[in-house]
Amino acid sequence: MKTKTGRYSGYIRPFSYLIDLIIINVLAIYIMPFHANEIYYSVFISFAWFIIAANLGFYEVYRYTKVISILNCTVKQGILFTLFCIALEYFYSETSNQKSVAFFVVSTLLLILAIKLFIYYFLRKFRVLFGGNFRTVVLLGNDINVKPLKAFFTENPDYGYKLIKVFTLEDHKKQRIDDCLSFALENKMDEIYCSMADLSDSQINEIINFADNNLKTLKFIPNEKQILSRSVKFEYYDYIPVISLRNILQDETLNKIFKRVFDLVFSSLIIIGILSWLTPILAIIIKWESKGPLFFIQKRNGLNYKEFNCYKFRSMEVNDKADLDLASKNDIRITKVGKFIRRTSIDELPQFFNVFLGEMSVVGPRPHMVSVTNIYALKVDKFMVRHFVKPGITGLAQTKGFRGEVETDEDIINRVKYDIFYMENWSILLDIKIIFNTIFNTLKGDEKAY
Repeated sequence: MKTKTGRYSGYIRPFSYLIDLIIINVLAIYIMPFHANEIYYSVFISFAWFIIAANLGFYEVYRYTKVISILNCTVKQGILFTLFCIALEYFYSETSNQKSVAFFVVSTLLLILAIKLFIYYFLRKFRVLFGGNFRTVVLLGNDINVKPLKAFFTENPDYGYKLIKVFTLEDHKKQRIDDCLSFALENKMDEIYCSMADLSDSQINEIINFADNNLKTLKFIPNEKQILSRSVKFEYYDYIPVISLRNILQDETLNKIFKRVFDLVFSSLIIIGILSWLTPILAIIIKWESKGPLFFIQKRNGLNYKEFNCYKFRSMEVNDKADLDLASKNDIRITKVGKFIRRTSIDELPQFFNVFLGEMSVVGPRPHMVSVTNIYALKVDKFMVRHFVKPGITGLAQTKGFRGEVETDEDIINRVKYDIFYMENWSILLDIKIIFNTIFNTLKGDEKAY
């Protein structure tokens, strides 16, 4: 699973982007003031900087990242950015200004690097002096295999990991594993580290299932003889290799920004272009047919299993079982207008307000009402994995025929399978494809839309 950002990382990275953007544009204006249109030039070089940074992972700096890695990435960033600026200069200006370009690039890189390293070292000191931004961890494995990582956590508090307990596996292995998992759950540990050499395949699967079903970050310590598949990710704490499972692409900062911007733009277009005039019309029709509110508000589980109010246009008569029983085919609670808006998925449109507020995404695993989420979590393995990302108005599972009522266990099992695939293979293009497939399925009619 992708490394979670720390308590303050969600604020630090946007702050870094903003500072770097200011530096680039201010230096461009003062060092190269000879361009006819400075705004266009600033836009070009700003886009170039962040596109290069996204491909190189320039802003992907974690608490275990080495300074040498930051410097290497900065050099690559500088080379590519210099080439772009020189090429743009030849295209943009009639006269050669290579000295100004070189001075601009060097000044920009040095200033950005200085601020980047300041933030990096400040956070390390902050963790030691004030004890903030820590992640609590437990270790599981034989002493000889977990000893290097145990020493790392103990001797490097500036990395922000607090080792709470070590569970050795020299004897009573099964009991020790159970004790470790129970301890991690009861004491709300952030991360669990396990030695792969000390565990059987079935035990590894058991621990993976536990972590998935309880929203725990799980990482493995491999030995040098173990061969890894391409789906796992290596991270290094000093020189100690650690495997990170279930690489959720939406956890990456730049991807998170792209998806959030897409959600904001898309939801704004729907709210302004459709809901602004459709809502008053439906208010009249829905209230004319049956007494009750225009919107049906239901508690559902979202990101990190947090509950939120999910909005829909009311399609049923007001009843006491709306939050307990899912709608079924020929459900007598559904009104006449309700049948139409459910068949066309119009009843889901108010969820774009949830998207705008950041509680949902346009595309993602569909959220379930609280009363059935706990049931599915017990019945379906890895069901809780869906809550590592924001829920969506539509999703890959829905475009594959697994929407609406859950009639058999196979329905929810396949829904979870597609949801996990989506999480681990996400891209903006996949989101767009799912949206178009959803629209196509709605227009042609979905047999499970009732």
